Amino acid sequence: MAPRLQLEKAAWRWAETVRPEEVSQEHIETAYRIWLEPCIRGVCRRNCKGNPNCLVGIGEHIWLGEIDENSFHNIDDPNCERRKKNSFVGLTNLGATCYVNTFLQVWFLNLELRQALYLCPSTCSDYMMGDGIQEEKDYEPQTICEHLQYLFALLQNSNRRYIDPSGFVKALGLDTGQQQDAQEFSKLFMSLLEDTLSKQKNPDVRNIVQQQFCGEYAYVTVCNQCGRESKLLSKFYELELNIQGHKQLTDCISEFLKEERLEGDNRYFCENCQSKQNATRKIRLLSLPCTLNLQLMRFVFDRQTGHKKKLNTYIGFSEILDMEPYVEHKGGSYVYELSAVLIHRGVSAYSGHYIAHVKDPQSGEWYKFNDEDIEKMEGKKLQLGIEEDLAEPSKSQTRKPKCGKGTHCSRNAYMLVYRLQTQEKPSTTVQVPAFLQELVDRDNSKFEEWCVEMAEMRKQSVDKGKAKHEEVKELYQRLPAGAEPYEFVSLEWLQKWLDESTPTKPIDNHACLCSHDKLHPDKISIMKRISEYAADIFYSRYGGGPRLTVKALCKECVVERCRVLRLKNQLNEDYKTVNNLLKATVKGEGFWVGKSSLRSWRQLALEQLDEQDGDTDQSNGKVNGNTLNKDEPKDERKEEEEELNFNEDILCPHGELCISENERRLVSQEAWSKLQQYFPKAPEFPSYRECCSQCKILEREGEENEALHKMIANEQKTSLPNLFQDKSRPCLSNWPEDTDVLYIVSQFFVEEWRKFVRKPTRCSPVSSVGNSALLCPHGGLMFTFASMTKEDSKLIALIWPSEWQMIQKLFVVDHVIKITRTEVNDVNPSETQYISEPKLCPECREGLLCQQQRDLREYTQATIYVHKVVDNKKVMKDSAPELNVSSSEAEEDKEEAKPDGEKDPDFNQSNGGTKRQKISHQNYIAYQKQVIRRSMRHRKVRGEKALLVSANQTLKELKIQIMHAFSVAPFDQNLSIDGKILTDDCATLGTLGVIPESVILLKADEPIADYAAMDDVMQVCMPEEGFKGTGLLGH
Repeated sequence: MAPRLQLEKAAWRWAETVRPEEVSQEHIETAYRIWLEPCIRGVCRRNCKGNPNCLVGIGEHIWLGEIDENSFHNIDDPNCERRKKNSFVGLTNLGATCYVNTFLQVWFLNLELRQALYLCPSTCSDYMMGDGIQEEKDYEPQTICEHLQYLFALLQNSNRRYIDPSGFVKALGLDTGQQQDAQEFSKLFMSLLEDTLSKQKNPDVRNIVQQQFCGEYAYVTVCNQCGRESKLLSKFYELELNIQGHKQLTDCISEFLKEERLEGDNRYFCENCQSKQNATRKIRLLSLPCTLNLQLMRFVFDRQTGHKKKLNTYIGFSEILDMEPYVEHKGGSYVYELSAVLIHRGVSAYSGHYIAHVKDPQSGEWYKFNDEDIEKMEGKKLQLGIEEDLAEPSKSQTRKPKCGKGTHCSRNAYMLVYRLQTQEKPSTTVQVPAFLQELVDRDNSKFEEWCVEMAEMRKQSVDKGKAKHEEVKELYQRLPAGAEPYEFVSLEWLQKWLDESTPTKPIDNHACLCSHDKLHPDKISIMKRISEYAADIFYSRYGGGPRLTVKALCKECVVERCRVLRLKNQLNEDYKTVNNLLKATVKGEGFWVGKSSLRSWRQLALEQLDEQDGDTDQSNGKVNGNTLNKDEPKDERKEEEEELNFNEDILCPHGELCISENERRLVSQEAWSKLQQYFPKAPEFPSYRECCSQCKILEREGEENEALHKMIANEQKTSLPNLFQDKSRPCLSNWPEDTDVLYIVSQFFVEEWRKFVRKPTRCSPVSSVGNSALLCPHGGLMFTFASMTKEDSKLIALIWPSEWQMIQKLFVVDHVIKITRTEVNDVNPSETQYISEPKLCPECREGLLCQQQRDLREYTQATIYVHKVVDNKKVMKDSAPELNVSSSEAEEDKEEAKPDGEKDPDFNQSNGGTKRQKISHQNYIAYQKQVIRRSMRHRKVRGEKALLVSANQTLKELKIQIMHAFSVAPFDQNLSIDGKILTDDCATLGTLGVIPESVILLKADEPIADYAAMDDVMQVCMPEEGFKGTGLLGH
């Protein structure tokens, strides 16, 4: 089928020869493309949106052939959630609890520990009623032992593929979203479990942790002088082995037990010798537990970075470990076999994933426990290869060493569990107590009910799919309308009807309607013409509306579109005609047209016709969506509304003809008639129409005011020439000899007055001096004599007595402020004093200073600058500021003119001084802030970056901002301000003296090569609290 644009042109080609009033039913049907040929399946590859009769490629292909039943449902087979035969049960990862899951699986496969926990008495007896469990409420374990009992029972006999450990995790108070130190968790939980079981009466239960995991060693110190041995006995539950610098597990054990010399300052005080002597110290293993936990210290504290890091070095270990050479008392059985390897995937100490490889003590087969997924290793062998490929090594990382038979190498193993080798085979399966088995059976029953429910839902889904299949096969053949009665339905709805993944909604044709509540002709590209028979079935089954029958073809829209198309075709010809008419002299009556409108009338006409012609472009996509974009910003809409239409450029504010003849010209009647065809709603002004009378009055008044302002400005400039030109100004620090009195006015008053004198026609005249802005609410002066010679000198202007007399004549003076010089003769030598009138208000002055300091300490979203020091040299920002100012900054420094209508109450009112006095202090503070801000503007230099900060944020938070800006880690940052080193990370910027516009110097230490830098840094930006606040620490 022809492309969409070709179909569009063909549908409206008749409009070139048919006038709007001659449009017939045949033309309407052509515009709506009623009689276009339908497409044939196999010939048309995809749906033709320009042809309403094309019903190919709308999603029908998936229904017309034979369909597999499995494609009818989107519900997974519930049997996929069922535990496989001869397999273990997984544990759900609740977010970042994989480290908990690995240890639970390791402890579960310790048969002695499991058996002992099953022997613990339980409060479940309170939950039992009669011969069974209460059906109306779920069982909730009360203690850690009960949680472990129930969890182990589910792991042993549940029918589920995996179970949820959230009750156990919640009981411990662990944060499921934060990954913790797995080794620390193991130690703390074993300690908690031992303490909990110590209260049990049954010795097999009470001592299970010691029997399984507890060994004993002694710290032995031998005096080199007398040979006396000092022993300190200690129990251990795991041996913490340093792996740095080692390649084999046996080397790590040897280093753990190696002899240490105590010499020099580290000498040992011998009680026998009663003096400090050289000595040796070492650890002696006295007894070993049945289950030997070896912690490989992969996560170590890095002194250079101040944070933890992971050692990704390979360590070799064997499946059989003979500990006899390391034990003090020989003769026992100390041969251990590997039973579990705990793995940490990832290169960082602060992220990654934990899994466990554990050996089934009964079958001798190895399994990989990865949260919900359990994988059996082939051939009863431990396989770590894939785990070692997941971590990304650094460039300097050594290759994996070759491992012999019965040995393994890993750079991710952080804990090895060895079991004492015995001649006896493990006893039969540990039996779950009856009360726990009943709880498990109940959970299994719930699971089976869920499986039945899911299977029924799958069956219903298949039945619905089959019914839909039959419906589509039947209706699709009857969709084409041909010559029989027809209706229109949106293409989008038909596609959703044929989409098996979404339920079919009622038909909604509202978005396709024109302003006459009929089918818009421009919407035909997203509609399909179907038979009345099919439409009846659709509306009876799915509902909706309105129905678009043959009566929905809109003649009004077709006629209007015909008019627009004809005007577009005629536009170029009319443009030439109008241009020729404009060249001729206007004879007789004419019409006023704006010159701007005449210059752009063809473009305006084309845009207007395009808008009328393309009203539906904004809804070409989704029919059931909103045709208007409600999210469009109001400002953009307002700008569009404010765009002037044709001939509106000669409208005055009162809606009449403007008085400026320069903006309009007269055109002939014939030219106006041509223009009116395109702009029928344009304002019409015949040549005899008078200009706006109100505008004439305002123009006269404006001319009179301008003349008056010029006269006032000239008079004031002549009266105060030195003040205007800023010449011969008095100075407080160098008091002039020829006067003892100087008057003070606000510098703001002087600047506003100078603006008016320079441009009297653009600025309003200044009527009041407004000295109340310099006084406090009590009428006292806000400045000291010393401050007026220094920091406050930019806020005031000094006036000579002769100038003051003239100011009193020209302006309304609300308050007189003067400084008088007097000689005090009663002291020797005589002393000069300067007295202000009115006098200084000490309280308000102190309050103002405090407010200024408070503003500098209590700020939000203020700008500071961080300058990175290179080779201990800082480019001084004041050395050549003109070289560092950008053009945009220079523009910002220019004085901004006040918008029209914005007037200062102190300088544009002649009365109301009492009311102004109440707000004068606030006005002064606001005014002073403006001056200070302008005078303290910072000039950025190269190597400097601006940051937005608040006074209440900490130095640590600032360092994180600096890290993002300069790519320097927080622990590599040395910050200082005004020579003061900033070190307290917990202190706020306000307390550290960082104020807006401050410049902080950054000196970066050399980066450290051996850490997964940014990953670790981002993790340690938040304080590390470990298991603080959890049940593991007794909280």
